[in-house]
Amino acid sequence: MEHVLLLNITYEPLKVINWKRAIIMLTLGKVEVIEEYNREIHSVSFSIKLPAVVRLLRFVRRPKTPVRFCRQNIYIRDEYKCQYCGRKRPPGELTWDHVLPRARGGKTEWENIVTCCIECNRKKGGRIPSEASMSLIRRPSKPEWLPVLKIRLSLRHTPQSWRDYLYWNIELEE
Repeated sequence: MEHVLLLNITYEPLKVINWKRAIIMLTLGKVEVIEEYNREIHSVSFSIKLPAVVRLLRFVRRPKTPVRFCRQNIYIRDEYKCQYCGRKRPPGELTWDHVLPRARGGKTEWENIVTCCIECNRKKGGRIPSEASMSLIRRPSKPEWLPVLKIRLSLRHTPQSWRDYLYWNIELEE
């Protein structure tokens, strides 16, 4: 059966739920139907159009979870820019760099890792930036949250009725 896009009261996409959960939330008065599919669901006493997009009637605050330390989140924090030369690169042309090299006691943690292009990483080598006559554009720090949270959906499989609501934090792939 069909999936349903669940929106916060602010129209921000929260997640994709199954149609049964959407019907339960609708009958409990927790959501309103924004978009419908052409299909209907029939019961003994009534029939209802299958919801495609539902919106919560109360604001749901997303829990603040700590940002996981991983390569992708470092690239997102640094906006896919080398922190030495400032050029924006695709992920395949980026790596990460220990500002204080591990050989000198540097740790692999938010405050010591920056996004770096391969050329600048080679130039810096096992030195600190000042020894390599390089400077950081921005000092690394642990983010409270990530400015970009991507939910990837295939353009071929995304229902047309969802597309007007996927502008917040959704990346559609061809």
